[in-house]
Amino acid sequence: MPNPYADLLAAIPVERRTVDVLGGETAYWVYGDDAAETTIVAVHGFRGEHHGLDPVVAHLPGIRVISPDLPGFGETPPLRGRAHDLEGYASWLRAFVDAVAPGAVVLGHSFGSIVSSAAVAGGLTTPKLILVNPIGAPALEGPRGILTRLAVFYYLAGAKLPRAVGDALLRNGLIVRVMSNAMAKTRDPALRRFVHEQHDEYFSRFADRDVLHEAFVTSVSHDVREFAPRIAQPTLLIAAEKDDITPIEAERHLATLFPDAALVEIPEVGHLIHYETPEAAASAIRAFLDVS
Repeated sequence: MPNPYADLLAAIPVERRTVDVLGGETAYWVYGDDAAETTIVAVHGFRGEHHGLDPVVAHLPGIRVISPDLPGFGETPPLRGRAHDLEGYASWLRAFVDAVAPGAVVLGHSFGSIVSSAAVAGGLTTPKLILVNPIGAPALEGPRGILTRLAVFYYLAGAKLPRAVGDALLRNGLIVRVMSNAMAKTRDPALRRFVHEQHDEYFSRFADRDVLHEAFVTSVSHDVREFAPRIAQPTLLIAAEKDDITPIEAERHLATLFPDAALVEIPEVGHLIHYETPEAAASAIRAFLDVS
């Protein structure tokens, strides 16, 4: 399917770069002009990589966006000598921002919202924090908690089966499509096909099953609530009214836990704001950052 955001994205210069972080190489992409007044470091979600946030970036011309692949996903190899737990990811993000964009605004989507919140609560310096589809409650208690429990068994099986069998299970295209169908809310057939093709292309670019299982356990063992009271920076929550992972009522409660937070609710969308309603997300980001 043609990328509906391709023309907008093509107008923004992009450069792939690498940097040494915690003894290993991190791959990242810089969108926009290095001289831009505003820089955002954007952290993608579980099983994704930097491409997933491209539609939002496409609607942020004039803002420099730095988008890394998380360790163990996309083109960034796993962490060296460290577990892929929340401490590992938060330490990596603090070191990455210090190395390439100290003082940048930090944005996290889904699992990235947990990593970003943990890093900021742990001392990462940033003027503002943006959380898109934040994980604001335990995933096992969400509207589709049963599916999440099935996912626990799925990732456990992938980790315990013989390596070749487990790896094939975790990369199985049919299962990826089931996940994609469960998350997509749009009724536009062309956009829906685009979402599925994005997941087909990028959802299995993880290093190995061990990294994937560690990251999954981390994603369902934590949520943003545990860090919110310790984040003093102004924070923007961009939440979806039909999110099956964190219901909107939980997002509204999450907003009250921050000392200084604003909540923007986007209707008729679920956990794929970055694919289905990126323009609305970008508009909220621009208003929050006071960028025209």
